[in-house]
Amino acid sequence: QVQLVESGGGLVQPGGSRRLSCAASGSFFSLDSMGWYRQAPGKGRELVARSTSGGTTNYGDSVRGRFTISRDSAKKMAYLQMNSLKPEDTAVYYCNALVRKVSDPTWTKNYWGQGTQVTVSS
Repeated sequence: QVQLVESGGGLVQPGGSRRLSCAASGSFFSLDSMGWYRQAPGKGRELVARSTSGGTTNYGDSVRGRFTISRDSAKKMAYLQMNSLKPEDTAVYYCNALVRKVSDPTWTKNYWGQGTQVTVSS
């Protein structure tokens, strides 16, 4: 079993910055990719940023240039640095990971964290 735990959410003023962290735990797996999604009230879940094990990153259009995803593979951590925050960035942010079993590389599964609330408001 793999668990993802997010931290770092909270209230931030418009124009401010915030850093989210995601810690993956569990044994006998490797992380193919890790990413961040968000869901605002009344809206669907959307991609914020994603990073593959090969180093490729991609961002949602609304955050490109303001948010940066990074990973520490040794620590099984992912981070989301959010700058120039806007009220429309208010949402629950979810960590996501595509996990591959070490003993059977053909086995993969998608995991989600419980989410962390980010509120951008003055």
